[in-house]
Amino acid sequence: MTAGRFRDEARDLLASHPVVDGHNDLPWALRESAGYDLDRLDVGADQTGRLHTDIPRLRAGGVGAQFWSVYVRSDMAGDDAVSATLEQIDCVDRLLARHPADLAPALTADDMEAARASGRIASLKGAEGGHSINNSMATLRALYALGVRYMTLTHNDNVPWADSATDAPGVGGLSAFGREVVREMNRLGMLVDLSHVADTTMRDALATSEAPVIFSHSSSRTVCDHPRNIPDDVLSLLPANGGVAMVTFVPKFVLPAAVEWTRRADENMRAHGLHHLDTTPEAMRVHAAFEAADPRPVATAATVADHLDHMREVAGIAHLGIGGDYDGTAFTPAGLDDVSGYPNLIAELLARGWSHADLAMLTWGNALRVLRDAESVSRALSTRAPSTATLASLDG
Repeated sequence: MTAGRFRDEARDLLASHPVVDGHNDLPWALRESAGYDLDRLDVGADQTGRLHTDIPRLRAGGVGAQFWSVYVRSDMAGDDAVSATLEQIDCVDRLLARHPADLAPALTADDMEAARASGRIASLKGAEGGHSINNSMATLRALYALGVRYMTLTHNDNVPWADSATDAPGVGGLSAFGREVVREMNRLGMLVDLSHVADTTMRDALATSEAPVIFSHSSSRTVCDHPRNIPDDVLSLLPANGGVAMVTFVPKFVLPAAVEWTRRADENMRAHGLHHLDTTPEAMRVHAAFEAADPRPVATAATVADHLDHMREVAGIAHLGIGGDYDGTAFTPAGLDDVSGYPNLIAELLARGWSHADLAMLTWGNALRVLRDAESVSRALSTRAPSTATLASLDG
């Protein structure tokens, strides 16, 4: 049964149960392509060909809530990383102030519900990488005060207290300070995000966290063997924790044939003096020339649905969500080319027999619940004093 027959049904479903997307790198794209000049790249207008994300396409895609990533590259360190993170936060705040009829600031699950009721897109912030706090509990609290509601413990490189999936083992998962960071996030009500982290870090965080965790943009290791994906034994721990794994669309994380091709494409970028995550127009011209000579394996909505089918078998429907990683990747699957594509994924799942109730949990319900649960844990921990631990005091 072809998914195309279900597209209208998918759009109707999203009108009632819109997508909560766990990860979108628009702020970094605005930094790289426009120096945060929101007049140069106005997301109130269609920016097809320049960005994956704009308000008209968010509306067309049935997005009801978005975690905007306030990511900074992990080769930034110390106070430079903190300052860049603050610039990212400022970018999101200015976006929301510029488009109040469409984007609603959200800090809580209740805020998400209120935004949906008002017909606006709930807008939350997620920090991507523990380097953004520069080993400081006070900085972690400051980010929370500025609206950050999840932090990914690492990005592509280790931090002194946590191992990344794409770096050599450092501390063997979480150090003592790393576990204290998780506990302080629980106290605040900030979601612990385990995308990008090593398997050992995933397991240590799940053993430490008193609140549900998330994977803001990760897929299944069994379906596509990439270290950025989640192994089945970790997926199987989510029901007891209450956490949510938000499937990503990045081709090299979902399509096995794309893994090796992307390695070659990344090497080509570095040979041209560019960072492999660069998505500026210059970088995309380099990518296009490479792709013309070495055609790219193309993922589809069905590829992503294969991950969701498997993840549902292992973790259960109550522990799945969506985190596309738009504007954080040079390539996207066919049919999921930009943020307008979510109905194509929902149509594919409808064609596979997913029920409306299951899809409502996938798109909206699970993400709402996990944030509400983290808030509940924070209230239960309200008598716990803010942590004054330091890296030196706990890790020596």
